[in-house]
Amino acid sequence: MVGKAEVKMAVTNSLVRMDLSDAHRLPPPSYLYNPGVQTAASSSRRLYIDWARGVAVLLMIEAHTIDAWTRLRDKQLLAYGYGTVLGGFAAPMFLWLAGLGVAMSMARSYARTGSRQTALHAATIRGVEVFLLAFLFRLQAFMVSPGSHPVTLFRVDVLNVMGPAMVAAGLLWAAASQTWTRVATFAIVAILIALVTPIVRASASVDLLPLWFQWYVRPAGEFTTFTMLPWSGFVFAGAAVGVLIASTTGARRLHAVLGVVGVLMIAGGLYAASRPSIYTVPVNFWTSSPTFFAVRVGILMVVLAALSFVPRFAALEPLAALGRASLFVYWIHVELVYGYASWLWRHRLPLWAWAIGYLAFTVLIYRAIGLRDRFLANRRGRGSIPAPLSVSQA
Repeated sequence: MVGKAEVKMAVTNSLVRMDLSDAHRLPPPSYLYNPGVQTAASSSRRLYIDWARGVAVLLMIEAHTIDAWTRLRDKQLLAYGYGTVLGGFAAPMFLWLAGLGVAMSMARSYARTGSRQTALHAATIRGVEVFLLAFLFRLQAFMVSPGSHPVTLFRVDVLNVMGPAMVAAGLLWAAASQTWTRVATFAIVAILIALVTPIVRASASVDLLPLWFQWYVRPAGEFTTFTMLPWSGFVFAGAAVGVLIASTTGARRLHAVLGVVGVLMIAGGLYAASRPSIYTVPVNFWTSSPTFFAVRVGILMVVLAALSFVPRFAALEPLAALGRASLFVYWIHVELVYGYASWLWRHRLPLWAWAIGYLAFTVLIYRAIGLRDRFLANRRGRGSIPAPLSVSQA
């Protein structure tokens, strides 16, 4: 039996290794691999990507706190519905940025080493790490907040989807040798995933798979927070954009074009959603529809394009700090929001009180990042930080 101390040590070492192994990276390969102790002063860093990760963190905290803390009768309010839709963009944004980071990291590794195999090896290791961390996270939650059935250790969450998708994106990047071939490949895979999602979810063939594999293909109640279809598609869509960013020196012009393409995708998705369905199986606009997939990808492209035009100034450093520490925030905030730490006000707050609590909790998380950074800096100064993974030296 694994004890709480062993789980805590494994989690701490994983977070330390993943944070510090990328302290020298400009930019980091994905939202999960952030320097943490690095300041935003790095002139060569693409800060707008950190800002985008920070926005995703704010949306993630908003989504979880509004769900966990709002009283039941206020969940009937229109404002709560809008808040839920807004928070629902956190996961697509994280997945999309993860794909973007994989492509940029592999391009940087290839430019330095001249070896696609080396770049693929690093991307594969990172994807496997993310996948394994999903189970470590569940194990920690199971032990810190006991009472759940052991089968919940295998619940499919965002990291379960992100890890394998990162590995697959790395394989596709390495299989192609030209920029536009990679962009087209990633785009086609993302489109196909979105298009086949309703068909696969309704297919009786899924019932033939082992039960735990079924959870990765279509929703299964409390056992699937996310599924590979369509969520992995966001990783490939992000990778297509990451290839373009890594291959161009005219970032502003590129993002202007991507912003226009994003607007067209939003308009096209909404128009397609207003037309009769092309499917003979049930399709839910909010969960399995390729039209909403297109709308969300378009919004993500517009947001990143807009952030790329924002000038650097110190007032946005807290947002960048949240983005650089997004794995740390993900790891600690879920238990604080849904665990025993908040049981006094769980499902008890009116919507206005939730808003105050959300702001206060976000400030608390930001302060926790500062404490973590000082702790890691002190440990690094004493030489007690574990050696970074060699494969992360990309």
